[in-house]
Amino acid sequence: MEQTKATLEQEAEFSRDLLAIKPEERNWKVGNYFSIWMGSIHNVPSYVTIGGFFALGLSVGQVFWVIMIASFILAIFMVLNGYAGTKYGIPFSMLLRTSYGVKGAMLPGILRGCIAAIMWFGFQTYAGSIAFTIFIGKLWPPYLKLGGEWSFLGLSIPALISFLIFWMLNVSFIYGGMQAIGKFTKFLLPLVYLVFGGMAIWAIKLAGGITPILHYTPKGIEGNSLFVLLACVSAVLAIWASPIVNVSDFTREARSQRDQTIGQISGIVFAYLLFAIASITLIVGSEIAFGTPIWNVLDVVERFDNKFAIAVSVLTICLTSLSVNITGNIIPAGLQLSALFPKRVSFKTGALIAAVAGLIIMPWKLMENSTSIFLFLNIIGGLLGPVTGVMLAHYYVIAKKEINMEELYSVNGKYHYKNGFHMPALIATVIAGAFSLSGQFFPALKLVYHLSFFSGTIVAFILYIVFVKRELYVSGKMQKREDVVKGA
Repeated sequence: MEQTKATLEQEAEFSRDLLAIKPEERNWKVGNYFSIWMGSIHNVPSYVTIGGFFALGLSVGQVFWVIMIASFILAIFMVLNGYAGTKYGIPFSMLLRTSYGVKGAMLPGILRGCIAAIMWFGFQTYAGSIAFTIFIGKLWPPYLKLGGEWSFLGLSIPALISFLIFWMLNVSFIYGGMQAIGKFTKFLLPLVYLVFGGMAIWAIKLAGGITPILHYTPKGIEGNSLFVLLACVSAVLAIWASPIVNVSDFTREARSQRDQTIGQISGIVFAYLLFAIASITLIVGSEIAFGTPIWNVLDVVERFDNKFAIAVSVLTICLTSLSVNITGNIIPAGLQLSALFPKRVSFKTGALIAAVAGLIIMPWKLMENSTSIFLFLNIIGGLLGPVTGVMLAHYYVIAKKEINMEELYSVNGKYHYKNGFHMPALIATVIAGAFSLSGQFFPALKLVYHLSFFSGTIVAFILYIVFVKRELYVSGKMQKREDVVKGA
């Protein structure tokens, strides 16, 4: 007997935000998915990452193909892990329960939806506020001198005002809902192509044409190593470890599998093509012209001689930071907190709590020490890769793409497993996570650490299948023994 949303909500006491979206209520098309991840690609940290590839000694061609190969692999992961969201209309916090159990889902859910999301929210908000300060300063120069030397908790008055304004802009989208986010990303799309495409043209002219850029010779000596190339591909994918896990939060809005599949593959690959061209020309072109590479796009903008171009460019960078913060941090944090406290916390309340937490942690202080930040992010990324491996193994190999919705939203359904925990998933995640991060402590396993996304995902995928098959085999033997005893 089919249950309605109201019945499910009453029976399992779930927040409405966690209930499955009916097919007739989903209206995201190819265009929405083509544009949704644009801000996650075109932002300051992504450009700095590409600069690091050149520092390793990769050539222009090698960097280009690293980016494009990573984009194809990423698109496949996003589509595969987003399939269940579209088919059943469920968020990632509910999808996690099918493989980890009702209580076991709290571990990966907290890692992705709370810790990683809140920390990233703070970092991205601060990065966006820096661009916002430049934007206001170009329009009204006295803004940069407000308060003189006075500061509040390490922030100057202009920086504090910019941070709070940008923070409030992020919070405003909590109350706009998914439709507001969809419209915003579509509005942002042409601006991104205009600004970053314009930067690429500017850099090519600066370098004296495309030929000097194509013939650029890196100063490093590691560029020809296959291991270095694979490590760079893994690094690009590791940035996306969090969105890959919770992509069903967005694909549940899709009208069809065709919309999310075509939209995500075309959008991610095309966006990365533009990103590859823009990042390579900017970094190499600036080194040819100025004798040193400019890895931060904000530093590139500062060199423009047209105030209007500066204003539009910095505004676009602000908006891309806003976009990645909403899609990558606010939404998963809100849904996960709602899943943890379904009776008391709605999506909007959870998202607001996460936003306030992102303010309280004072991200500008944390970003003063880049070593501790990247250590934290590497650990989170090393654990989220295994979560992806477990989710894919369960849905495609164990469950055969079938989820029992009545059981999922029942208090003591089959996904409750034993005491709310599905141990094969938890054990596979812990082992794979420890293995993928082991190279940080054991030099002999450095290769595994640099390929942490691949190693963590693959190991967890295999271990989970082995553990589940073994569990089924053991339970089957026990059942046969019980049948024999009853027969006797």
